[in-house]
Amino acid sequence: MTSKLRLSQIKLAGFKSFVDPTHIALPGQIVGVVGPNGCGKSNVIDALRWVLGESKASALRGETMQDVIFNGSSKRKPVSRASVELVFDNSLGKANGQWASYAEISIKRVLQRDGDSSYHINNQHVRRKDITDIFLGTGLGARAYAIIEQGMISRIIEAKPEELRIFLEEAAGVSKYRDRRRETELRIADTRDNLLRVSDILQELEKQLVHLGSQAEVAKQYRALENQRDTTQRLFWLVKKQEAEAQRARFAQATEKTRTELEAETARLRDIENQLETARSGHYQLSDALHARQGDLYTANAEIARLEQHIKHVAEQRQRMTQQLANTERQIEQQKQQRQGVHALLEHWQRQQEGAGTKVAEAEQLAEAEGRNLPQAEQAARIAQERHNELQREHLLLQQKMQLAETQRDNLQRNIQQLDSRRLRLLMEKDNLPGADGNALQQAQQQLSELEMERAEQVEKLAHLQEQLPLADMQRGNQRDSLQQQERVLAQTEARLHALQQLQRQIDSDKNLNAWLQQHQLDNKPRLWQAIRIESGWEDALEAVLRERLNALALPSLDTAAAWSDAPPAKLALFSPSGNGQDDGGPGQLKSLLSYVQCQDAQVLPVMRDWLNGVYAVADIAQGYALRAQLPAGGWFVTPQGHLIGAHSVLFHAPDSQLHGVLARQREIEKLELELVEQNRNAEYSRQQVAEAEQHYQSIEMQIAPLRTSGNELQQRLHGLQMNILKLNQAHERSVERTAQIEREMQEVADLLGTEQRQQEGIHEQMLILREQIAEFYAQVDAAQRDANAQEIALREQRSRAQHAQHALQEARFFAKTCTEKIADLQHSVQQITDALAQFEQSLEQLRADLSVGEDDTAQQQLQAALLVRQACEQALGEARNILENATVNLQKFEQERMACEHKLNPLREKLGELTLKEQEARLHFEQWSEQLQGVDEQALLPLLGPDNRQGGNNKPNALQAELNRLNEGIEALGAVNLAALEELQAATERKAYLDAQAKDLNEAMATLEDAIRRIDKESRDLLMDTYNQVNRHLSEMFPVLFAGGEARLVLTGEEILDSGVQVMAQPPGKKNSSIHLLSGGEKALTAIALIFSLFQLNPAPFCLLDEVDAPLDDTNTERLCALIKKMSQHTQFVFISHNKITMELAQQLVGVTMQEKGVSKVVAVDIEEALRLRDEVLVA
Repeated sequence: MTSKLRLSQIKLAGFKSFVDPTHIALPGQIVGVVGPNGCGKSNVIDALRWVLGESKASALRGETMQDVIFNGSSKRKPVSRASVELVFDNSLGKANGQWASYAEISIKRVLQRDGDSSYHINNQHVRRKDITDIFLGTGLGARAYAIIEQGMISRIIEAKPEELRIFLEEAAGVSKYRDRRRETELRIADTRDNLLRVSDILQELEKQLVHLGSQAEVAKQYRALENQRDTTQRLFWLVKKQEAEAQRARFAQATEKTRTELEAETARLRDIENQLETARSGHYQLSDALHARQGDLYTANAEIARLEQHIKHVAEQRQRMTQQLANTERQIEQQKQQRQGVHALLEHWQRQQEGAGTKVAEAEQLAEAEGRNLPQAEQAARIAQERHNELQREHLLLQQKMQLAETQRDNLQRNIQQLDSRRLRLLMEKDNLPGADGNALQQAQQQLSELEMERAEQVEKLAHLQEQLPLADMQRGNQRDSLQQQERVLAQTEARLHALQQLQRQIDSDKNLNAWLQQHQLDNKPRLWQAIRIESGWEDALEAVLRERLNALALPSLDTAAAWSDAPPAKLALFSPSGNGQDDGGPGQLKSLLSYVQCQDAQVLPVMRDWLNGVYAVADIAQGYALRAQLPAGGWFVTPQGHLIGAHSVLFHAPDSQLHGVLARQREIEKLELELVEQNRNAEYSRQQVAEAEQHYQSIEMQIAPLRTSGNELQQRLHGLQMNILKLNQAHERSVERTAQIEREMQEVADLLGTEQRQQEGIHEQMLILREQIAEFYAQVDAAQRDANAQEIALREQRSRAQHAQHALQEARFFAKTCTEKIADLQHSVQQITDALAQFEQSLEQLRADLSVGEDDTAQQQLQAALLVRQACEQALGEARNILENATVNLQKFEQERMACEHKLNPLREKLGELTLKEQEARLHFEQWSEQLQGVDEQALLPLLGPDNRQGGNNKPNALQAELNRLNEGIEALGAVNLAALEELQAATERKAYLDAQAKDLNEAMATLEDAIRRIDKESRDLLMDTYNQVNRHLSEMFPVLFAGGEARLVLTGEEILDSGVQVMAQPPGKKNSSIHLLSGGEKALTAIALIFSLFQLNPAPFCLLDEVDAPLDDTNTERLCALIKKMSQHTQFVFISHNKITMELAQQLVGVTMQEKGVSKVVAVDIEEALRLRDEVLVA
């Protein structure tokens, strides 16, 4: 039975000492890696650990991660990258994750010199986490228990309890749970942060909603004024459009009249232009005739110039021919002289050719004679060299035997020294063994009892504080909720108060009136509504009676107004509080409106009596109708809604003033100011309560933290004392056992020393015999060497003579060839000179023939005829020029008449242009206003205009412009307006609903994640406990197999297995139970192996790597280990590094690692079957 994942190949390139691409095939279940020390065997283990995700350089025996890249040697340069690839056989499809469907899985890691690292699975780029996920829970990983390096055994045994728990978690397969729990905790933290941010946003959003409410009220007023302004603006555009249409019609009529006058004058101009065109056409024809005469004259002049040039050219050509004739005669003479010189050279080289033939024949005879002697010399030299080589090989064999004997002698000497050193160490250890200390044990037990009591008291105190902590946290949360609620109410009150105060300030928003008041120093005078209060429900009644007087200014004396030179620009009421008005009281059954009014200033009361005299309050209109008969003369009834009922009339009230609601708002403002003071006081008190609750919670936490710290310290001290007591109990037992063991080992060392010394004497005798044989062979080798050297010198001399003869032959042949080539070249030159002489003589005859021809007189005759033709052309040109001048005078006459007519047309054109521009301007204005009114129903606007404008009149634009100015001033009086307040209010309301839902979802997600944490902890706890029990059972079975008896178990150091450490307790045969730290080196190694194999029994890893774990074991324990490995290889593939012969015999396949080149590791295959076959053949022979 094989493991679910089997390592089939290892590929290395540039990794540490494996610089060349190296392929290690692993077909067997038990593979041994062997080789001498320092050859790079452990680099194979480092490669496996590195490709599985190791990121710590020190774990790979380096300072930086780049140290794994081959850094060069004495003969090789450094490389720039390192790569390691593992190939797994997954034919059973048992791999984790998405790679289970692949029959073969390749895992590769590449590191560049610049630090760039990459991981690949089946040549696909992946993350490091993807590789670790494949091996989660399998015991494989960068630091898992399946990779045991040099010194790893001791580190496992001496590891802290928390570090040993990691191996247990790997075996249990809870690594994935730990990763999931870490991810879940991170998500909980993110969810908690998101929930906090959502709560903060909701608080700010509630404040924003209050503020947007007041802004929305102002926006409504702004939009009402804006709609009214838009209607007025459209009416203004419609009136301007009508005006533009009337102007366009008037200008169009004037334009048409001017255009008729212009067309009549233009017709007269056309007649004059026709006559002018006829005269101009005749002028053009005469001008063409004049140009023709000029052309004839130019042609005659050109012909005369051509004939004169021809006569000059003929004279120059005869002069050139005379010069060419003289040059040709001179070249013919030169060619003849050159031909004579070439004939002389040709005769010289023909004589040289005859002598070269004789020299070639002599050189061929000498080369043939020397070549026949060369094979004999070569054969004699070869025979002498073969004799020397044979003697040299025999001499080398004797030297190798001598070196082997020296090596054996050195090994024996080293073994004797090691055995002697071991004997001395055993003697020193026996003398230094410690004895038992009874007083120290009693003191340790007393300290343990005191610490246990102190620990119990501390646990009780910590439990009490931990019970108080949730209550303090709950109280802190309640105080925070209360504070948040009060702060929300406070923010709402402040926003409402701010909005009401803003509306009160907007009452006096008339800029012109404010400027006028400031000019007369009245801007700081109090208003009437600020000095009075009225019972709730009667605000509209008082506003309906007083109207603008409600906003009246208080003056010390009304005589001040008489001195003003200008009237206020808007409505303004004034009053003087010094009046003495009396309330008539009215009929006894009627109640005056003044009785509902309270005056904060007693001086205002006479004014209110005056203004409210004769005004009585009734509950509704019906009561007012019923009591009209009781009204005194000039009296009025007023209802709470503001309706006025007189003796003969009824006035229904509707809010039409900025003062509407001013009294009610003022009452609410005063109420809110009082509430705001109280709410601030309550909020401040709640803040103090929150601070106290927070301080109380922090105080409990601060008490818990040192208790936990000191508790851990006490627990560690308890554990240390327990271990110390255990050590003291076992010290004596170990001393006795170790003394007996030392005596046995000393006897074994004495026996080995005797054996080694006897072997050393035999080697010494063998070396004496070999030295004599080597001396004899040395003389024979020297004689053979001298003979071979003499034969070699004779061979070189013969070769030199043969080469010299061959060289002379080549020179003779080359000279003969040179003579032949020279003769051919000279013959060719003679032929070229002969051909050139023939051409020169032919050219000479032609030139003489050309010069014999006489001069041509025809050109002179043609020149005289051309001069006569030119004279006739000049006469015809003068006549044509006179006719053209007469036609030009007639043309100028018609041109003057045309210009006079055009002068009359210019004023008409300018007038027409001005009228056209005015018409276009009116049309543009019409189009401009039409464009402004685009999309507007003009018929719906016409009823809003007066009758003059409906008929096209123009009596309303100024009034409409004034209305627009008034509306714009009203809009400006509102100040900065948030037009998007209504939309923002709606959006903020929707967003608050969304955030409320989001906060609910986050709370639900928090609960779900916390539940997931609890489930993960429960599953991990159950799985770990089950694994702990199974590993203990396997350890109790595995330990006796390796030790031939005894027992071992795992012990938890805490109560909670999820964070508790793990200790190994072992009891070898014949010893008491003790901590593993107190065992010998070999016992520690065997115990560690038993623990690891127990983990394998629970969760077999795909393969296990062992790096010289058998080094501290003797032969007996090594045989037990090998038997156990062979048994477990049915489930797990083993790859081990070893120098032990017993372990090597276990391997189904051996991989040899050598370092023939310094610093460079090579892999050689070791075929065990072939080695056994050769051994059998040797034994048979």
